[in-house]
Amino acid sequence: MDQLSALDSLFIAGELPGMPQHVGGLTVLDPSQSKDFDFEKLLRVVDERIRLAPRYTRKLREVAGGLDRPWLVDDPDFDVRRHVHRIAVPAPGTMRELAELTGLLFPQPLDRSRPLWEMWLIEGVENGHVALLMKSHHCLMDGAAASGLGSLLCDLEPEPKSPREAPAIEPAPDPGELRVAFHAARHLAGRPAATLRLGGRLLRQGFELLRSRRDPEAPPLPFSIPKVSFNGIPGPRRAFACASVPLDAVKEIRKHFDVTVNDVVLALTGSAVRRYLLQRGELPKQSLVATIAVSLRAEGDTSVDNQVTTAAIPWATDRAEPVTRLLRIHRAAERAKQSARGGDSQILSQLGEAFAPALVNLFFRIGAEGGASLFMPGNVVVSNVRGTPVPLYIGGARIESMYPLSILAPTQGLNITAVSYCGRIDVGFTVDPDLVPDPWLLADGIPLALEELRAAA
Repeated sequence: MDQLSALDSLFIAGELPGMPQHVGGLTVLDPSQSKDFDFEKLLRVVDERIRLAPRYTRKLREVAGGLDRPWLVDDPDFDVRRHVHRIAVPAPGTMRELAELTGLLFPQPLDRSRPLWEMWLIEGVENGHVALLMKSHHCLMDGAAASGLGSLLCDLEPEPKSPREAPAIEPAPDPGELRVAFHAARHLAGRPAATLRLGGRLLRQGFELLRSRRDPEAPPLPFSIPKVSFNGIPGPRRAFACASVPLDAVKEIRKHFDVTVNDVVLALTGSAVRRYLLQRGELPKQSLVATIAVSLRAEGDTSVDNQVTTAAIPWATDRAEPVTRLLRIHRAAERAKQSARGGDSQILSQLGEAFAPALVNLFFRIGAEGGASLFMPGNVVVSNVRGTPVPLYIGGARIESMYPLSILAPTQGLNITAVSYCGRIDVGFTVDPDLVPDPWLLADGIPLALEELRAAA
């Protein structure tokens, strides 16, 4: 059986016009070490490796009327050529042109009649490089699982001596109308109890929020978070910008101030956003709130699904001194992570258990169009994914950098995601260009923020 979990199904139910629920990554490759890297070789490698992750050869089987969670079933017509495409970036092929092309390709919705992913080989990148843009629906995986999928597609050397053997995979045929109806009825019978559990948890969390008002590190209540220009309803367009900083420099700051790498990433991104708002003359006196991703994945868990929750923390954008900002973020993040892992993490999955996908979709539509601006969980979602410290290769081409892209939520026209790879931290800014006209102003603030902290240390 391969029915989507309650959490995974929320990303299907929450997909709205102009707000697709797929994530992605822009990977820059150097093919100079490969004698035969080309589009056909890439097709062969992807066709071989993608079968190691069976979800990527299965398509969505939705339940009539949205009465129950969708299923993933084997696609009998699966053909990698329907998912892997090629295109060229306009000359001179710098990161600016590459980011502009990415902003055009990324928001296009995935075809729900096929497995929910696609890949673009982008040729013509400067210095003889090429790039890969991977798009995958969020219902298939979270950030940690995406890193695991990358390890399946990649090698530790340009030309591996032996091919990877695909393990035996249990097939996922269409469950049939009777089985679908049985599971829908079972879930329908359990929804009243799930609704009561959800209501109880929401009440407990509401009381916790009210009690936490005495804690200076607690975030403001959702209806009192200050709103800035990028906190509008995202439209269908997307733009992208990116930055990179040395991981060793980040680790030096982490060690000096006795914080975590994630704290430093939050401080760098918060400083960049603060500088951006100052330049626009719209920095509020009250701190912005960052919604951070908290992984619930156990050590060694390599399953391809979503095991993540979120927590809101004050981003300390009201503090001008960078070290003060970093230390406040550290205290707030530690408190938020403990709370999320202690029980608050169940709300999203319980929402998927309590309501049918059709009702969840209606809830998201109403929220996006009306109530979201009154009840805003945070100004920006900020995620940090741990990658590999060693160089990787795909089809013989060395991966030089990997920049993540992610989804935009109602009231959040900016998403920031970082990934560490081979001695660097690559940061991707996914934006609605109508809400963030020049995302490069944000990206350029990352190395400036790092130098501020290094000078202070």
